[in-house]
Amino acid sequence: MLKDVTLGQYFPGNSIVHRLDPRTKLILVVLFIAGLFQANGWLGYIVVMAVTFTAIGISTIPPKSFVRGLKPMIFIIALTAILNLFYTTGTPILPGWPVTFEGIERAVQMVLRISLLIAGTFLLTYTTSPMELTDGLEKLFSPLNKIKVPVHELTLMMSMALRFIPTLIEETDKIMSAQKARGADFETGGLIQRAKALLPVLVPLFVSAFRRADELAVAMESRCYHGGEGRTRMKQMKLEGRDYIALLIGAVFLAAMIVMKKFGL
Repeated sequence: MLKDVTLGQYFPGNSIVHRLDPRTKLILVVLFIAGLFQANGWLGYIVVMAVTFTAIGISTIPPKSFVRGLKPMIFIIALTAILNLFYTTGTPILPGWPVTFEGIERAVQMVLRISLLIAGTFLLTYTTSPMELTDGLEKLFSPLNKIKVPVHELTLMMSMALRFIPTLIEETDKIMSAQKARGADFETGGLIQRAKALLPVLVPLFVSAFRRADELAVAMESRCYHGGEGRTRMKQMKLEGRDYIALLIGAVFLAAMIVMKKFGL
């Protein structure tokens, strides 16, 4: 299951999505999420799915990577579906049954909403390197520097946290494999027993995480890192024609979703 967690991974490529400015992709993700939450009918969800699948196809990222990313969220998705299935009032599918036609429709829509939300956000991290993501966030929030908000430090922490998610997952998998070789059992027993079995994993994992954090801090100090003031970048961000076209498409998508919600489509 741990190997299925793909959050924070970057898949290098040369597609149009990869070449978009990171600021453009961040804005597009916001527009996508806003449009997704405007979906209120089946036509709206069909449009969102078409946009999502088109973006995935253009990015040339293997669809199985998105499926793998959804696996760790299966419990949350299933729980959401069950709650909407049994607690939505309406017309029962059979007399005396708690399941209604409206509940089935609502459950399917919520599963689609969560899955599309995860796929859309994963597309951002899959096609944008942590350094580009940091630079894009810093540029977008740079006006907050005028009110003394440490934008560079905040974006750097977010980027490093995102970057080390795959590293910590890999470290956890190694520790669990070593514990299993020593006879540890993480798959049998009740919930409390499984939680207790994870204690031998959590202690070395925290030790490893703090050691990596200390090594990173020492490395940054050794290279005379002093934050964003006076810092130059190897790659200068510049909006190009494809960025303006992508932003226009994103704005049209959001406007279309608002109109469809207004008319109940």
